[in-house]
Amino acid sequence: MNERINRVSTAGLVILSAIPLLTVVTAAAAILLSGRLPPPEPDEGTGAHIFQLSIAALVPVGLVFLATADWTVPARVLRRSAFPIAAVVLAFVVLYCFEHFLHRV
Repeated sequence: MNERINRVSTAGLVILSAIPLLTVVTAAAAILLSGRLPPPEPDEGTGAHIFQLSIAALVPVGLVFLATADWTVPARVLRRSAFPIAAVVLAFVVLYCFEHFLHRV
């Protein structure tokens, strides 16, 4: 039972970590391809809300993943969590660069 829950939470981690990365990368690519920044909006926009909700949803899913992980084989736990961790870190790096460098242009 724990293995099944862990597999489902692993899939959730992969999906929920890919969403913010894709959201940030597509927004940055759209700006870079168009060559101009969009006018500032009074609200952050749908992309920002999707990013925030997916990051917030990662917390409970990650806790379920960690609680149901088979810690007798830590290499498997690390392997299953490598992509989600890398995707979230990369999403925040792209967001940081986007906010601090592209908006200064």
